[in-house]
Amino acid sequence: QVQLVESGGGLVQPGGSLRLSCAASGFTFSRYAMSWYRQAPGKERELVANISPYGARTNYADSVKGRFTISRDNAKNLVYLQMNILKYEDTAVYYCNAPLGRETYWGQGTQVTVSS
Repeated sequence: QVQLVESGGGLVQPGGSLRLSCAASGFTFSRYAMSWYRQAPGKERELVANISPYGARTNYADSVKGRFTISRDNAKNLVYLQMNILKYEDTAVYYCNAPLGRETYWGQGTQVTVSS
């Protein structure tokens, strides 16, 4: 079955960096685009970034452009989110997302807290 397992979250000071990873299994990873979403307390889940199957195209939310970078390693079935210059408003649970045709799959999420 499809599994998405995020890791790499934690507590970081403003201006710091974190790298999130998502390990995917149960489907042909290189055939599908992948996405990162986030959900802050009291807010709706929002798209942070997505990447095409072979990584040639990426898209970012305006709020993270220039600070976050999405990438993938198709040999290892991993997708990453490098987050730099983190801000208080980046605090959220971050989710890996795999839209696989008729069904969309989500990981369990990893908490990112930006605090001094």
